[in-house]
Amino acid sequence: MAADIDRAGVEKAYGRWAPIYDLVFGKVFHGGRQSTVEIANQIGGRILDVGVGTGLSLVHYAPTIRICGVDIAEPMLRKAQQRVREQQLDNVEVLSVMDARNLAFPDGLFDAVVAQYVITAVPDPEATLDEFVRVLKPGGELILVNHIGAEHGPRYLFERAFAPLARRLGWRPEFPWARLVKWAAGHGGVTLTERRPMPPMGHFSLIRYCRLWMTLVCRLRQSVGVTGACRVRSLAGV
Repeated sequence: MAADIDRAGVEKAYGRWAPIYDLVFGKVFHGGRQSTVEIANQIGGRILDVGVGTGLSLVHYAPTIRICGVDIAEPMLRKAQQRVREQQLDNVEVLSVMDARNLAFPDGLFDAVVAQYVITAVPDPEATLDEFVRVLKPGGELILVNHIGAEHGPRYLFERAFAPLARRLGWRPEFPWARLVKWAAGHGGVTLTERRPMPPMGHFSLIRYCRLWMTLVCRLRQSVGVTGACRVRSLAGV
């Protein structure tokens, strides 16, 4: 897609957003952030928060959960690091500048990967999703909150018209659900366990995938809130 977003553009855009991000997006996206963290808290263990940004979600994770946070924009991460120091969030193990498509973690390290408002802000969403699944343990969960584009009607037309400006701001508004369906089918190693609308006005969706082979375990966690076991490898040397 010739006019699509690129890494340098996204990094630059979110570097500009950093000083005012909490003010502009804090309340707007609070519901989606809170919902993903609640699911992650039920799963337990070690969590990767991709696109951790200024760290708005970090204070909501249970203190027993070990958190690794990554983001493409260093100015955003500096604010997250300040938040960790001020809030004394000792369960945050790593905050690092990292490309979501090339995560510097070994296979199968995390019990869950949380990506809030990320997939429409990366140049190659499918390759990025593949990378998220790679670092998940078998039976681990991929928890997304994202804008899902309309496929027809006035909102579809608006999103198409708004797309050039949105790309300069760091994301793409026209991202249909069919694209995620096609990715999951092509990947073959995940199963969709939940999709539900999120505020504001249901324009966003909370989406959960489970990495196969323990699909049944994921569904049990979802229905009864069973916390996953915390058998994880050390991050030493990562």
